[in-house]
Amino acid sequence: MLISIVIPLMDEEKNVFKLHQEIVKIFKKAKLQGEFIFIDDGSTDKTLEELKKLKPIKIISFRKNFGQTAAMDAGIKEAKGDLIVTMDGDLQNDPADIPKLLKKLNEGYDVVSGWRKNRKDSFSKKIFSRGANFLRGILIKDGIRDSGCSLKIYKKECFRDIDLYGEMHRFIPAVLKIKGFRVGELVVNHRPRVAGVTKYNFRRAFKGFLDMLSVWFWRKFASRPLHLFGFMGLISMFTGSSLLIWMFIERAFLGNSIGDRVWPVIGIFMFFIGIQFLIFGLLADIMVKIFHKTKNEEPYNIKEIVEKK
Repeated sequence: MLISIVIPLMDEEKNVFKLHQEIVKIFKKAKLQGEFIFIDDGSTDKTLEELKKLKPIKIISFRKNFGQTAAMDAGIKEAKGDLIVTMDGDLQNDPADIPKLLKKLNEGYDVVSGWRKNRKDSFSKKIFSRGANFLRGILIKDGIRDSGCSLKIYKKECFRDIDLYGEMHRFIPAVLKIKGFRVGELVVNHRPRVAGVTKYNFRRAFKGFLDMLSVWFWRKFASRPLHLFGFMGLISMFTGSSLLIWMFIERAFLGNSIGDRVWPVIGIFMFFIGIQFLIFGLLADIMVKIFHKTKNEEPYNIKEIVEKK
């Protein structure tokens, strides 16, 4: 069984040699067959030069920096293995955990995600991560305690109909769980960074939050967006209509002046906003149907078909 290792890199010239050496050593020790795919994500240092000194290796070089998710997507699409392992290129993920992930996968999972239970990161990075994990637990509910850990192992079939974008590499297990794949988690070793600098910043955290909302919407309403927008529209229309009816009662039956009050305007505004939400829902419903038709993809996922005669 061929195992493809996919590693995105950006400005990691001091880490690539040791990382490659460790992976090759682990594969020889465990008697595993692998291909080693390194993606140079527009590095400005000598990362690409260092990669070209190594073998066996497959190098994908971007013309400029497109981000970790794009690099991971390119590596996964290039992978020929039956299984795909993704990991960071900063030496914080331990290659010695790969056989453990493989063993866990063989328990019947389609994907196993690493859990950095004892993280060796800065305090600020840990706080950001805990906040993100808290929100993810509320919105996505994928059962993963450390989605930010890049060390994961997948069956090749997991990526049959998946394209990665934004910061979506963090939410691959959640997307796969939505599609019905079985997702597991395993405690892995996490090492302190010894060379290079972290690429994580507030901008990436913000993008990750927006992608989290996208996954939440896809999990809840991918096949029925009208249920979300239609519900919001009906609530808004009901509230607006109630305000307008009350203003009519006050003016017609109670004789109160409503010309200097803001409630009639709010009522009209909410009523028409409700109509817009309904229209959004109908359009989104049509777009989802077009999406599944153009991709030749059904809104469900079949694991197997068994026929006995």
